[in-house]
Amino acid sequence: MSDYAVVNPATGETLRDYPTITDEELQQAITAAYDAHEEWSRRAPVADRAALIARVAAFHTERREQLAEIAVREMGKTYEQALGEVDFAAAIYQYYADNGEAFSADEPIELSDGTGSAFIRRASLGVLLGIMPWNFPYYQVARFVGPNVVNGNTILLKHAPQCPESALAIAQIFDDAEAELGAHDSVYVNIFATNDQIATVIADPRVQGVSVTGSERAGSAVAELAGKHLKKVVLELGGSDPFILLSTDDLDAAVQDAVNARIDNNGQSCNAAKRFIIIDELFDDFAAKFTEVFTANAPADPMAESTQLGPLSSAAATERLGEQLGRAKAQGATILASGEPDGNFFPPAVLTDVTPEMDAFHEEFFGPVASLYRVASEEEAVRLANDTPFGLGSYVYTTDQEQALRVADGIDAGMVWINLVLGDAAELPFGGVKRSGTGREMGKPAMDEFVNKKLIRIA
Repeated sequence: MSDYAVVNPATGETLRDYPTITDEELQQAITAAYDAHEEWSRRAPVADRAALIARVAAFHTERREQLAEIAVREMGKTYEQALGEVDFAAAIYQYYADNGEAFSADEPIELSDGTGSAFIRRASLGVLLGIMPWNFPYYQVARFVGPNVVNGNTILLKHAPQCPESALAIAQIFDDAEAELGAHDSVYVNIFATNDQIATVIADPRVQGVSVTGSERAGSAVAELAGKHLKKVVLELGGSDPFILLSTDDLDAAVQDAVNARIDNNGQSCNAAKRFIIIDELFDDFAAKFTEVFTANAPADPMAESTQLGPLSSAAATERLGEQLGRAKAQGATILASGEPDGNFFPPAVLTDVTPEMDAFHEEFFGPVASLYRVASEEEAVRLANDTPFGLGSYVYTTDQEQALRVADGIDAGMVWINLVLGDAAELPFGGVKRSGTGREMGKPAMDEFVNKKLIRIA
């Protein structure tokens, strides 16, 4: 089997293999992206680059059903959630199309001495490499590519090996938009590259930066190579986000939000709530209600309209999650609910009595497994929330707004959501701290990651 293949996780059937790029073709791809930058992207007005991204947004909307079906085939997310992902990707592209000129405007500097003027002008860096994951095949690409094409950079995109069909669909969208608007035909270049070939790309002096969304292992390996070759790198890696419940006037609603935050994307989201930290007086009721609602979501056909939980993305993902759950039980965790996987259809599981000595305390569970913790105070909740190698997102539920902001200040995470879940939006920056990565995507900060903030001083 090729490194790149579509294997339907619902059936296990290999639908199609795709050949990896040859070394010669890879050099041609780098050259094409470099030429696109030199001949078009760095010379075209911001308005023209924004127009290209606006057309990419429109094509996502026009082809949303086709794109969603591809995602279901490749990684098993439910069709309704796949449609939502495509729509979100379109919204992200449109956000940068709408705001790119304003975000790219010169920034005047007030001089402390002397005459004349000074300002910061944002200029492109050149060719960027994006290494993207399988769990959100369109959204992850959009939040990297949208701002950076508007910035004037060009893109080499290595998608996950299990997402070749969506990778080609995105490449086709860019090809069509480039042709329609008369842009260079290699502003965006898809590459089915191996890991060894990616090391060659990072080392190439024509490539100026790298963005990785994926595992800690992948991020560490790429960051090491990028550092060796003095390339800027943005990392969006794993998470074990806490959901802290300190008070509520509607426990049922808080429980439903908690379930939604855990089960989204079949539980395979880096910023999903995974550790549920509940104040003592609410713990027993929360645990009972959460377990009931969570486990009611039986995994089913991802194309069915009523399905909330589809299969895990692959046999390897199923094996890994099952091994983690079995190890947690062997090490002494209490299993409040679980079931036997059927193929890659993995039933929801709920753990409690997880202690720092157990692997489960520190690991990320990438699937529908939730860990419940009882705490006696706000201070204990914050300490427990921070007792993790990760620092991506977090969720705080309380009726006390002062407490909410106090807890938000105390949490070591890149994002804090107060009394809501699944609130991501194109204008809201996304990123983490600690082993969850570096840099920010989405919002205005994404426009500042891969750009030369050039000082111009005029006498």
